[in-house]
Amino acid sequence: MIRIGQGYDVHRLKKGRRLVLGGKVIPFEKGLDGHSDADVLLHAVMDAILGALALGDIGRHFPDTDPAYKDADSRRLLQKTALLVRDNHFRVGNVDATVVAQKPKLAPFIWEMRQNIASDLNVSVADVSVKATTSENIGMIGREEGICAMAVCLLIGSRDKI
Repeated sequence: MIRIGQGYDVHRLKKGRRLVLGGKVIPFEKGLDGHSDADVLLHAVMDAILGALALGDIGRHFPDTDPAYKDADSRRLLQKTALLVRDNHFRVGNVDATVVAQKPKLAPFIWEMRQNIASDLNVSVADVSVKATTSENIGMIGREEGICAMAVCLLIGSRDKI
């Protein structure tokens, strides 16, 4: 049994916050504004996984109205999401994600982002793709007002469930 999920997240950039993408702190003069660490990449990955499991979205599991998630490390939330995969008798086949940011340039950090996601999902780095692109100076991302990410994942059912 296979399931496919897709996820998307976007946050505004704000001075006075650190920029965290894929669990990696990126040197930049602004960070993403949000209740947690606002890691749009990990949030998109979690939404893709939760969608494949038909379990709603991250707002349902980690609501921004809950003080427990204030400034939460999204890697910990991804690890909890990975437990839901296991508890529902699936495993992650692969994840493919794209971050859209005009600045900063993310290429030097992609490998570590992939490693973080793979570690948190208990899969090989070869099963995690992270890409970065710009929006060609168009829209809020092009004006450097925010960053977004999209992700898809493939979940594979275990023999126990089939």
